[in-house]
Amino acid sequence: MNHTHRLSHLDQLESEAIYILREVAAQFERPALLFSGGKDSICLVHLALKAFRPGKFPFPLVHIDTGHNFDEALKFRDDLAEKIGEKLIVRYVQDSIDQGKAVEEKGKFPSRNAIQAVTLLDTIAEFKFDACIGGARRDEEKARAKERIFSVRDEFGSWDPKLQRPELWNIYNGKIHVGENVRVFPISNWTELDVWEYIRKEKIDLPSLYFSHQREIVWREELVFPVSKFISLDNTDKVETRTVRFRTVGDMTCTAAVESEANSVDDIIREIQVSRTTERGSRLDDKRSEAAMEERKKGGYF
Repeated sequence: MNHTHRLSHLDQLESEAIYILREVAAQFERPALLFSGGKDSICLVHLALKAFRPGKFPFPLVHIDTGHNFDEALKFRDDLAEKIGEKLIVRYVQDSIDQGKAVEEKGKFPSRNAIQAVTLLDTIAEFKFDACIGGARRDEEKARAKERIFSVRDEFGSWDPKLQRPELWNIYNGKIHVGENVRVFPISNWTELDVWEYIRKEKIDLPSLYFSHQREIVWREELVFPVSKFISLDNTDKVETRTVRFRTVGDMTCTAAVESEANSVDDIIREIQVSRTTERGSRLDDKRSEAAMEERKKGGYF
C-alpha cells in the first residue's frame, strides 16, 4: 500500500523558510540576520534554530537600534540572544545623527524609520555583509509584494523593482558584484495569520506588547499612539488610558496600537480572522504617501 504523507500548510511554509536559510548559508560568505525583537524576526530566529542546531548559526544577529524602540522589545531581544548563545551586534541611529550622516525629523511625531537606512548601510560596510536576512512579508504592504525572496541591492543599498531576478522552482540566485548585497526574506510567502498560527503551533514566546495591556495613549489621525518621551505633546492632546495591544512593533513615534482585549494567542488569531485592516495599517510612516515604503526601500531601507 502506498502511503503518501502530506505536509500541512504551516509545515510547507516552515520547510521553505528553512531551505532558504540554508541556501543563504551555502551561497554567501558573510550573511547576517536582522533581529529587532519583533514577532517576525523572533520567528526567523526560531526557524534558524531548526535549520542549524545543534551547530551555531552561520551568521550573527544584527539590530539597527533607532533609539525610539519599545523597552519591552529591546529586553526580549537581549534575553533571547543570551538564551540561545548567539552573537548580537547592535548599531545605533543616534551615532549616525551625532556624526552628521543623518538628520533627524522635527515635529510632534519625529520618525527615524527613513534615516535608519544610513546606519544599516554603514553596518553592512563595516562587517562586509553580503546578505541580510529579514522578516518582511508580502502581505504587509504593496511594495513588499513586488520584491523577490533574494532581493539584490546595488552598491548604494538601493532597490530597483524593475531589475529583479526570476525565481523559478525554488532556485535562488545569490551571485552579486563587488559592493552589492542581497536582502533575503524567508517568510515572504507567510501572512500575518500564518505567523500567529505558527507561533501557536511552536509555542514561541513573544514580548508582552503583542497582548492586551493598559497603556497611556493619544489619538492622531484616528490612530491610537503610545505616550512616550519621543513625542511632543501640547495642550490639544488628551492623554487617556486604554486597553490596547500592538500588531506590529516599530518605533514608538510611528507604531499605533489597536484597542483590544486579546490576551492570548488564540484570542489574537480570532481577532485577525475578522479584522478588516492590515497589520501595517497602524504604521504612520506608511501613510505619508502612496509609495512611502517603496521610496524608503530605494534609499536602502530594509
